[in-house]
Amino acid sequence: MKFRLTGTGNSAQVPCFGCRCPACERARSRPEHRRAPCGAEIHVAGQRYLIDAGRQDLVETCEFQRPAAFLMTHYHADHAQALMRLRWGKGPAIPVHGPRTSKGFDDLFAKPGLLEFQAGLEPFQLLQFDDGLAVVPVPLNHSLPTIGYCMEGDSRRLAYLTDTQELPVETNRFLLSWQPDVVILDATLPPGAAPGNHNTVPQALAIIERLDPAEAWLTHLSHEVDELAMQGNLPLPSTTRLAYDGLWLEI
Repeated sequence: MKFRLTGTGNSAQVPCFGCRCPACERARSRPEHRRAPCGAEIHVAGQRYLIDAGRQDLVETCEFQRPAAFLMTHYHADHAQALMRLRWGKGPAIPVHGPRTSKGFDDLFAKPGLLEFQAGLEPFQLLQFDDGLAVVPVPLNHSLPTIGYCMEGDSRRLAYLTDTQELPVETNRFLLSWQPDVVILDATLPPGAAPGNHNTVPQALAIIERLDPAEAWLTHLSHEVDELAMQGNLPLPSTTRLAYDGLWLEI
């Protein structure tokens, strides 16, 4: 099983419009430093599952390989906007799994097109697919109902946890028991930022220290975090790194 990060940025993305900070200027001149809206994909048994749908070029990538299903963390625009175009496509229905919510995004639920929205996922209840993929949804702290996804591959366990500010008590308890080998965690805000709907880097590092995975990646990153890293002012433990768009992980 392979896991790929298709985007690692926050809603402003990197470069941020109108910003002339070193991180944004670097991203403009060197595309490998750009950060698209946060999302990921899972490749298993020849199938491709997408976690979230925020990238504006998502429809084009789906032309190359139609997704087996979507696993939505939540329905903010930077995670769901590409579904608005994709729904009017042709061909077999595409299942969409996600948190239990009545709002969705705009009129997606009322006019789903080829999208086949499933009943809301039950926290901590295993979701099993015919090709062998199995995921456990876990609740997260955000301004809309939001879930992370835990999955076990051939050799490692991976927890994908964005968007969140700290972890709910029951999710923290589950993860401590489940013991993920790899944690991919929201770290949107720089140290000292005001509390919000996302982790600061110190909050994310405290969670990672508590869970003690062998490998951790910080995602949903802002240009402010990138700028600190460029300046050498973002010390991280040896097992924790900033994620980047296109990162592949074997699980």
